[in-house]
Amino acid sequence: MIDETIKNLPVLVTGASGYIASWIVKYLLEEGYTVHATVRDPSKQSSVGHLLKIAQQAKGTLKLFKADLLTEGSYAEAMQGCGVVMHTASPFVLDGFTDANEALVRPALEGTRNVLNSVNQCETVKRVVLTSSVAAIYGDNEDILRVPSGIFTEDHWNVTSSVSHNPYQYSKVVAEREAWKMQGNQSRWDLVTINPSMVFGPSLTSGSLSASIDTLVQMGDGRLRMGVPKLILGIVDVREVAKAHILAAFTPQAKGRHILSNTELTMLQIGKILRKQYGNKYPFPFMEAPKFVVWAVGPLMGPVTRDFIKRNVGLPLKFDNRRSRELGVKYRPAEETFIEHFQQVIDDGLLKKK
Repeated sequence: MIDETIKNLPVLVTGASGYIASWIVKYLLEEGYTVHATVRDPSKQSSVGHLLKIAQQAKGTLKLFKADLLTEGSYAEAMQGCGVVMHTASPFVLDGFTDANEALVRPALEGTRNVLNSVNQCETVKRVVLTSSVAAIYGDNEDILRVPSGIFTEDHWNVTSSVSHNPYQYSKVVAEREAWKMQGNQSRWDLVTINPSMVFGPSLTSGSLSASIDTLVQMGDGRLRMGVPKLILGIVDVREVAKAHILAAFTPQAKGRHILSNTELTMLQIGKILRKQYGNKYPFPFMEAPKFVVWAVGPLMGPVTRDFIKRNVGLPLKFDNRRSRELGVKYRPAEETFIEHFQQVIDDGLLKKK
């Protein structure tokens, strides 16, 4: 358990220009904290411009530092004097790579090890908040068939992913397991993890790339007009995820893992939310395609394998989010999340305004 004095110390946020991290930085600055933000290139305006703008209007102080997941010791300077470290930096690449281990697993694992080695050497740090994922809890929807209650909780771990199958999910498992192992080898700092499901909601920068944006673009550009797979997604708003990190950092009794998931929706239900708001301006899906059709044509439409379709389409998914609510997270209506995010996709020019 931490003591109250860490509230007066700076907070380190790694990967600070990222989708979730940017919201964390914004909320911390608005609450008056000094934020030590690490990015790969502090001089790159497209990466840090939105953070500088937020800092100008907030009562907190922002300090930018250069750091890289695979450069040993590169977080040490930024960490000096900090009471809390929020480690959000991790590679998020779902396709376009030839070596999954190099693109995803090694940076996630060694990056976590690198940051926590610096924590071990920094006497002021008392708590680490790690951005993990429900990907560390399960790999495919079919994994829930082995859960007697039919609901994933923080007690579950993803044991079905590997470098060759679901490498992104595997990278999140190995990184979180390493964090718990390193935390267990000492007693000065404690660890709290935030495990979000699929994150939607407006970004603070128009340059964000994410699976959620791809999903919304496909909803609006007609690629899914003829039908969507019967695929259930756990969904959560990026703003709730960010607030959960801050609650995890400064709630003295916070400990362990926290599933961050508002609800579960099918892709068709997401389409219906958007049609209710935008009518027929965009070719939102009207129906679910049979699984055999998805199996036949799915791989032609993007980075979706038949193996993924077999293990996920038409299968149930359910998360227990009680621990996040006990932490103090309040979830906004899912409709609000999708409408605001889809509107941003339009405003950013990813879909034509109609």
